[in-house]
Amino acid sequence: MANQAPTRLVNESIVEFMTTEMVEAMIRTLKDDALNLGSDRDASLGSLNDGAGSPKDYSEGDEAMEAVFYKLEMIGFRVGERLIEKISKDRTRFTDNLDVVKFVCKEVWMFLFKKQIDNLKTNHRGVYVLQDNNFRWFTRMAHDQSSTESVKRVTPYLWFPCGILRGVLSNLGIASVVVAETSSLPACTFQIKIAKST
Repeated sequence: MANQAPTRLVNESIVEFMTTEMVEAMIRTLKDDALNLGSDRDASLGSLNDGAGSPKDYSEGDEAMEAVFYKLEMIGFRVGERLIEKISKDRTRFTDNLDVVKFVCKEVWMFLFKKQIDNLKTNHRGVYVLQDNNFRWFTRMAHDQSSTESVKRVTPYLWFPCGILRGVLSNLGIASVVVAETSSLPACTFQIKIAKST
């Protein structure tokens, strides 16, 4: 019997907990940086957390949360770039963007979340909408399914997987913008906009 490298397994709960802690750590770090700088503008970042230590509600135009979004999305991007090398190493090249997105919905989602995406829609002009009716990283979070407050609180946890998707697509030769939203937990929607080649 030939010597084979041992299979390395990672407990999926650890990945979920790591993702949750990463978001909270980014917010804590930003808060600590603001307190150390001491300026009025930066000190306002101290309100990033509510009393329980969880992220405050995200709202458009909030500079502090935009900085957290950028960092988390870039970490996800790097993870996605490397991840797709492992997942697609034995595949032939894709012929078009729809094939790539279908691969993401089936293979990549199965690798990450142990299930395929629930629904894929496209307008056939470079926009793809991926619907996950039971997003795995939300299932362990305490939330009220239809509460607007709960929806706002989970928004920062979507930035990391947005980055993963963008990184996966980038390494497969597709420049894109990925955004996510949720209106009823634990469901969420990822929208992929393919950049037009010039």
